[in-house]
Amino acid sequence: MVIKVFLASSSGSTAIKKKQQDVVGFLEALKVDYTQLDIACNEENRMWMRENVPEEKKPANGIPLPPQIFNEEGYCGDYDTFFDAKEDNAVYAFLGLPPPPGSKEAEQADKANIVENGNHAEENLDDSIEVPVEERNGDAHVEEQAEAADEEEGEGGEEEAEAEAADDEATEAETAGDEAPAEEEEEEEEEAGEGTEEVTEDTAQAEEEEEQEEEEDVEETQEEEAE
Repeated sequence: MVIKVFLASSSGSTAIKKKQQDVVGFLEALKVDYTQLDIACNEENRMWMRENVPEEKKPANGIPLPPQIFNEEGYCGDYDTFFDAKEDNAVYAFLGLPPPPGSKEAEQADKANIVENGNHAEENLDDSIEVPVEERNGDAHVEEQAEAADEEEGEGGEEEAEAEAADDEATEAETAGDEAPAEEEEEEEEEAGEGTEEVTEDTAQAEEEEEQEEEEDVEETQEEEAE
């Protein structure tokens, strides 16, 4: 990968010259390989730079000013974005290059990876721990238990009701059995009473007949004596 820095060697702006020197000096301090492309002496370089700077990165007049930085054909940014990356120790990321071992940016990247891996490890650890059903389902599990208990109570109540109904039927059957012999005894007593009445009537008739016979005998005896 080649870092391209578009500069204006004959710029009359002191600010532009200072910014260009700042970018070049920092890249040399980092020992980053780069190529300087002069837009003041080379019209082709100037046109290529203007065409490849994204529209949203161009100023209001549409003409980007140097320095502009590219990684091969990819746009990295202008001086302001380069300065922000330098302040954040993220120049290599800004340039699209891997940070060298031992650099501050490499250490920050390692710490970020450790934190990220640690978080992933914690997430995996959390996933591997089995959570009780009560904790996973919360109130829903408690409600299911309550519903199950209600159903059991309902079934128990139905069984008790059936048992009570069976007891009532048995009691009625026993009562009916007791009433039947009592009715039979009453009928027998009534029949016995009727028989007694018939006997009494027959006895009364027999006594009347005997009295009549006796009276007839007495009358006959009196008639004989009178003769």
